[in-house]
Amino acid sequence: MDALTVHRLHFAFTITFHYLFPQLTMGLALLILILKTMALRTGNQHYNRAARFWAKIFAINFAMGVVTGIPMEFQFGTNWSRFSKAAGGVIGQTLAMEGVFSFFLESSFLGVLLYGEKRLGPKAHWWAAFLVFAGSWLSGFFIIAADAWMQHPTGYQLGVNGEILLTSLSGLLLNSWLFWQYLHNMIGAVVTGSFVMASVGAFYLLTKRNEDYGRTFVRLGVIAGTVSTLLMAFPTGDGQGKNIAFHQPPTLAAMEGLFETEQGAPLALIGQPDLENHRLDNPLTLPDALSFLTYQRWGAEVKGLDAFPPDRWPDNIPLLYYSYHIMVGLGTMLIGVMALASLGLWRGTLYRSTARLWLLMLMLPFPYIATTAGWITAEVGRQPWLIYGIMRTPAGVSPHVSTGNALFTLIGFMGIYTILAILFLFLVYRAIGEGPEPVLETRAATV
Repeated sequence: MDALTVHRLHFAFTITFHYLFPQLTMGLALLILILKTMALRTGNQHYNRAARFWAKIFAINFAMGVVTGIPMEFQFGTNWSRFSKAAGGVIGQTLAMEGVFSFFLESSFLGVLLYGEKRLGPKAHWWAAFLVFAGSWLSGFFIIAADAWMQHPTGYQLGVNGEILLTSLSGLLLNSWLFWQYLHNMIGAVVTGSFVMASVGAFYLLTKRNEDYGRTFVRLGVIAGTVSTLLMAFPTGDGQGKNIAFHQPPTLAAMEGLFETEQGAPLALIGQPDLENHRLDNPLTLPDALSFLTYQRWGAEVKGLDAFPPDRWPDNIPLLYYSYHIMVGLGTMLIGVMALASLGLWRGTLYRSTARLWLLMLMLPFPYIATTAGWITAEVGRQPWLIYGIMRTPAGVSPHVSTGNALFTLIGFMGIYTILAILFLFLVYRAIGEGPEPVLETRAATV
């Protein structure tokens, strides 16, 4: 295994583990704000206690996100120094703005949200929840802006020594790729937050404890989940797909397993890419569907991989193809589950339906899997480019960090993150076990 491969595995591991946490905080930020809004409008302390419970879960995730996120920025210098030297003047802008504008906003008012309820009035405390939400979603914007620039570079010029110079801040922050990628990512975070909330609510209803809160969590989770899963498919998923079709056509062909250019290209539901024979084995396809979804014409031409030189093909087509289809397949399943739960909610049978509650509870890991598959699709699809069309991945790696050094730190990170994962699960388990109203508080209220 060469150093480049280890560096790529190192960053893939750390960023995949890290993003397990921000996706929930960004999703919960909106749902907590909704609970605080309901509390403000109704004056019912039930919603305040519900918001306080999820703020604890938010805080645990936030802390884990900070701990696992900081090492990634160091990795730009340790593992990808040539990339940092060339592009630091561009992505350094968005990373700095994320730290200064959004991280401090979110972290400061998270403290107010957690500990300021008794000192602040209801309206002021609602504003704390709003500013945590704003900071969380603003953080997502700046990070996605950096990634969108790597996917579709804008607002730059090359210097005399090959360095990449930022010439337009608006070009960086108003990148045409950024709009759909940001919305798709943030709606995905709401999907994760909704399923987690509905899953915990279903657990409370099935175990017949904290049932009032269980009903609130299931209702809000299902309603938000139904809306967000539909928005994931259209328009955000459709818009992101068009980004790829227009700016990275070899990626689209690889994602769909389309080896030959076709008019009226089919949409592959299942199949196995055969790289040696340049075909899709055992395909199950929808005729003309890919052409229609991409260009809104049934007979439109979609370029296959044969239209591009092999050095522009993504360098791991099977991984790209399968991760994309896992994302789409799980996304479709999530829509179906929320539609079924919404039907039960509308009919008033959901809270009594053991089967549907079990389904909601057991669905908890699948939004995480779908989101991870989506990010693999985005990042593997950009390959072999580190910055699309400008810098290939091997050109950005640190030249003096050996395979052994990189592998040593990767193993070390795996060990430390395993300990962090155990600690995280223990803290969340304890918070859910205590519930929105701890046993001592409940007993005191009944005496």
